Amino acid sequence: MNKALTVTAVVATVFAGYAVYFDYQRRNSREFRKSLKKKAVKQQKIKEKVEKETKELKLETVKKALLEDLRANPIPTDLNEREAFFMEQVATGEQKAKDNATDAAICFYKALAVYPNPTDILGVYQKTVPEEVYELVVMMIAVYPPASVSSILSRGGAAPGETKPTAEDLD
Repeated sequence: MNKALTVTAVVATVFAGYAVYFDYQRRNSREFRKSLKKKAVKQQKIKEKVEKETKELKLETVKKALLEDLRANPIPTDLNEREAFFMEQVATGEQKAKDNATDAAICFYKALAVYPNPTDILGVYQKTVPEEVYELVVMMIAVYPPASVSSILSRGGAAPGETKPTAEDLD
């Protein structure tokens, strides 16, 4: 018992001594502060690089999965088929959301592709679908926008007869 207490006291003293030394160096040594800042910047750059690579890999994976699924199961064009297809895809997406986010996102993407007003359904998705699945759906829209979304994006410019504001107008 006495030996364990002695070891604990020595370890605590060494730790406290190191903390005091570190704090003294941090406060009084420019070189030490500079080295700490360099290490922090280096770690931040490494972190950003890893995040960027991870995001690019995720985007490629999502793109590949979406295009393979669209080739295997194309989106119907008939109005009656589209309504049934929408309901089927939403139900399937809700079931798959618990197990496989990518498959669920593909289902929700396909439902969005046949929905007449995609901005409304995106709002519903944002409120009801898990965040990871919603993020994948948005990635899929960015990678391969459905026709209903493309038409909205193309209308984003100036209407015929309107002129876009110039830099002088904005001043």
